[in-house]
Amino acid sequence: MRVLLVEDDDRLASALTTALARHGHQVARTGLAVDVLRLAGGVDFVLLDLGLPDMDGLDVLRRLRRVSAVPLIVVTARTEEREVLRGLRSGADDFLVKPFRTVELMARMEAVVRRGTRPRPPRDDVVSVGDVRIDLESRQVTVAGEPVTLTRREFDLLALLAREPGVVRGREEILDEVWGDPLLSASRSLDVHVANLRSKTGRPGLVETLRGTGYRLGSTA
Repeated sequence: MRVLLVEDDDRLASALTTALARHGHQVARTGLAVDVLRLAGGVDFVLLDLGLPDMDGLDVLRRLRRVSAVPLIVVTARTEEREVLRGLRSGADDFLVKPFRTVELMARMEAVVRRGTRPRPPRDDVVSVGDVRIDLESRQVTVAGEPVTLTRREFDLLALLAREPGVVRGREEILDEVWGDPLLSASRSLDVHVANLRSKTGRPGLVETLRGTGYRLGSTA
């Protein structure tokens, strides 16, 4: 296979490149997140480290999954269970914690390929709900053609709901994805941001609350 190795540690990258080549794979390597979207379109498999110098690997993974279904294994030194879950929820096919044996990596790559790839995600980055238009790529929101200014976190929250309209997102899931800390579930921060979205857009039904469950993208009533 053509494998994209995203790893900023030169020594580890060299060792993995040698091991992959020994098993017949062709390897392209980068240590920067900015290169991933450009290179991923020409490979059959991606090995992604999370500790990249220019962007968090989970953010790279989410961006990649919007446009590509290429098989991907996260390879990282992060051992916390929460990080593993976040990686899998963000679209990784498997998660391997350093240090690991090369034979285990090869076996996991083979297993991912045998399972087959996930359906390719739609390329439409614009979600419309009534007269509300949410551009996920440019991070712009308009209501009745007029731009609405949101904070980064307000937009991230709205985008999470908009990527899968109708899907209910639990409070802990939202706090984990947007705030990076599910333990904030005891705070009122999420409620405040939901209220801000409703107020700024003038569409109180845009974010629907399901008591005891979570939130989903609603109507504009």
